[in-house]
Amino acid sequence: MAKEFNVPPVVFPSGGNPGAPGAQQRRPTAPFQPPRSSNPGIPFMSFDIGSATTMTSLPAPQYGNNSIGGGMGTGFEDEPPLLEELGINTKQIWSKTVSILIPFRMKPDLHEDADLSGPFLFLMAFGLFQLLAGKLHFGIILGWVTVAALFLYVVFNMLAGRNGNLDLYRCLSLIGYCMLPMVILSAVSLFVPQGGLVIMVLAGVFVIWSTRVCTRLLVELASCGDEHRGLITYACFLIYGLFSLLVMF
Repeated sequence: MAKEFNVPPVVFPSGGNPGAPGAQQRRPTAPFQPPRSSNPGIPFMSFDIGSATTMTSLPAPQYGNNSIGGGMGTGFEDEPPLLEELGINTKQIWSKTVSILIPFRMKPDLHEDADLSGPFLFLMAFGLFQLLAGKLHFGIILGWVTVAALFLYVVFNMLAGRNGNLDLYRCLSLIGYCMLPMVILSAVSLFVPQGGLVIMVLAGVFVIWSTRVCTRLLVELASCGDEHRGLITYACFLIYGLFSLLVMF
């Protein structure tokens, strides 16, 4: 047996049914507008959804040449190169290298400003050529250069006495730059049979080359160097002779 439900009639309001007589049309209300500020410098934004957002123009930020710290800062274009900030002068290193390559036209005054960038480059190149020959000698090379510079520094200043002005930093710089003939010998030895007469003759020539250049630089740059030329030559010959043994054997 079906149940019957009593549904109450639906009554529409007078404004909800547009077709009903006497219905009133609703006028759209104006969007909310916040009160404008009396100060024109403060930006104003409209909250009207139907209109575009407007804002007073602001000055664009400027970068580049702004002074920092009372005019002490400069732009990136005025900053020095990275190598110059690190104290690496490539032109000076190249000039010193050329002076070592041409021993008869060497200029000792170029080596008055000592540095370790060029010597470190030559020592790494020497070790790299030895590595290509199957010999891992990086630690030995750095150790021998350090011991040789200490030995030459102590012996020379003991002989010169109070007049000795040879510092350890300059010793390292001069010995490192004069390693360039040893670097060339290490590169040539890759194409020459090991333990033969040819490699021994080449080693003797390059050792004499390094010894002559290093002796002349030490005599010219250090005070009282001319008085001890023989001792300096002997010490340099021993230093570069040991490096030649690394190449030959």
